[in-house]
Amino acid sequence: MKQEDFAYIVETKKSFDDAVVSVLKAVEQKGWALFQVYDIKERLAAKGFIQKPLKIIEICSGKYANQFLNKNRLISLCMPCKINVLVENEKVKIVGMKPTMISQFFSEVDKKEAEQVEKDVIEMVDNAR
Repeated sequence: MKQEDFAYIVETKKSFDDAVVSVLKAVEQKGWALFQVYDIKERLAAKGFIQKPLKIIEICSGKYANQFLNKNRLISLCMPCKINVLVENEKVKIVGMKPTMISQFFSEVDKKEAEQVEKDVIEMVDNAR
């Protein structure tokens, strides 16, 4: 499995903080729920570790979540969906996990069902760019 099999990655010219705000707006515009935003740099700094900026943004579509959980409750291990904003090689990147990878681990999930979720995630990442 390659990185591009499970991650959709775009670079943005926006600042790190502006990119985070853009992701939050894109999630709201798409009608998905925001669960939590984790500031990994801050959390690790509290433990004495130095990291570049990284925020993990947990999001969810109730419709899709219900659909997948009704097939196999262990899919909850891959939930909620995440869009991360990070700095790598001095560039700000927005990264979404590709839900189609779930169909490789859970045979109950039809790839076409996962493609619809992935389409939404990619759209939110692109709109935040």
